[in-house]
Amino acid sequence: MHEILLSARHLTKRFGGLAAVNDVSLDLSRDEIHAVIGPNGAGKSTLTHLLSGDLPPTSGQIQLGTQDVTGWSADRISHHGLGRSFQKTNIFSPLSVWENIRLAAQSRSTPSPGNPLGWWLRADAHASVNQRAERALQLARLTARRDTVAGLMSHGEQRQLEIAMCLATEPEVLLLDEPLAGMGVAEAERMVELLLALKQDHAMLLVEHDMDAVFTLADRLTVMVNGQVIASGTPAEIRADANVQAAYLGEEHA
Repeated sequence: MHEILLSARHLTKRFGGLAAVNDVSLDLSRDEIHAVIGPNGAGKSTLTHLLSGDLPPTSGQIQLGTQDVTGWSADRISHHGLGRSFQKTNIFSPLSVWENIRLAAQSRSTPSPGNPLGWWLRADAHASVNQRAERALQLARLTARRDTVAGLMSHGEQRQLEIAMCLATEPEVLLLDEPLAGMGVAEAERMVELLLALKQDHAMLLVEHDMDAVFTLADRLTVMVNGQVIASGTPAEIRADANVQAAYLGEEHA
């Protein structure tokens, strides 16, 4: 049995009369990648916003670890152990790779009661921040790009950097919204390898349109159409599901 790190039950989000997410339940477990797939407008990104606290649910419950986090703000949920990436790369382009990651690590620092003037110190003087940043740099396989200006890197490397910034906050749960979008074949292969390496210590939710990557990465899949779950199961079960084939995958993935 895998350790469940995030659990959602009967999540619903309504905008007026429209149910963008309707009665969705899922579990995210350590050492597993749970992919959410479906056509445009299925509610995948809205579901991610609900789980991360960027949107409050209309009804339903979200549990992160042992804590009920339903209705918590995004920053509070993030501090409780959840990291996420967005469809649009979200980095500080003028800064180096190291500076981007260190800023993310610094967001988890708290003032020391014994050193109230600690905020006067140089950023590189904070040992715990540097340790978290160094670990994230290595996990994201960006050590060789440490001093590179982020805005000068390739699209794929910038997506790696965004994941490194998530890792610098030491999350147990990662929500990744289309991490392979816009990548060439070689960059996509490197990202797949990275995500497979990271899943050992994390629970991961993956929203992605690249079906070849999805079926390579996912241990479980949930398929959404019009805000609702039409199927959930292993990759083999999803491939064989006639409703999923008709609604989304098509014969080429049967």
